[in-house]
Amino acid sequence: MAKQPIITVKNLVKKYDDFTAVNGISFEVFEGEIFGLLGPNGAGKTTTLEIIETLRDKTSGEITVDGFSIDKDTDSIKKRIGVQLQAAGYYPNLNLSELIVLFCGLYGIDKKPMEMLGKVALTDKAKSKYKDLSGGQKQRFSIATTLINDPRIIFLDEPTTGLDPQARRNLWELIKEIRDSGTTVVITTHYMDEAEVLCDRVAFIDGGNIIGIDTPDNFIDKLVATGFERKKQVKLANLEDVFITMTGKEWRED
Repeated sequence: MAKQPIITVKNLVKKYDDFTAVNGISFEVFEGEIFGLLGPNGAGKTTTLEIIETLRDKTSGEITVDGFSIDKDTDSIKKRIGVQLQAAGYYPNLNLSELIVLFCGLYGIDKKPMEMLGKVALTDKAKSKYKDLSGGQKQRFSIATTLINDPRIIFLDEPTTGLDPQARRNLWELIKEIRDSGTTVVITTHYMDEAEVLCDRVAFIDGGNIIGIDTPDNFIDKLVATGFERKKQVKLANLEDVFITMTGKEWRED
């Protein structure tokens, strides 16, 4: 059975005065996949996500999220998506359990804090303040907050930036688990190795235009078929694999 699109974007345009940040792009995200938007800074990735998330107005185009039009039913869309907050969104004097209760109150949902923290391996930090967490723990907690309203889709904007290799790989496993549980994941990242490991399909965006959409494997195979060869012999592991194997794969707290 063919996968069904859960997000459809048609001819999306976003202009700021004379500057066109998003230049008539179209794509679909299928239900139950990890979909990556990849591109350099200023390419239009974050603007596109914020429009789909109903956080920013579009100039023109059509967007449908889980069957609802962004022009007519933003409230229904908001109930079906989870959006990662930036760090500034957390009250510094509340511990993680208290923050989960606060977010549940905002959504009008009753969830057990330990259940939500358990999903991201943070039950042992329930009484800790957000500001006292490591970088990886902060990112895991922010992902937990996206899951509170049992969303059909979550949006993660560069979730592993600034993390050490261990925390990064652990976060990859968490994101895969979320996808495997039936939630669609839309992610932006600067890291091509991350996209290659995580994403079922990726769209390359540059200068407000989509320049290609495919699976990572297909993109790589097409390039190799042109006769392209990497300058350095590709080995079956890289230095990051060595580091992680030598230091252990468990959650790291530093």
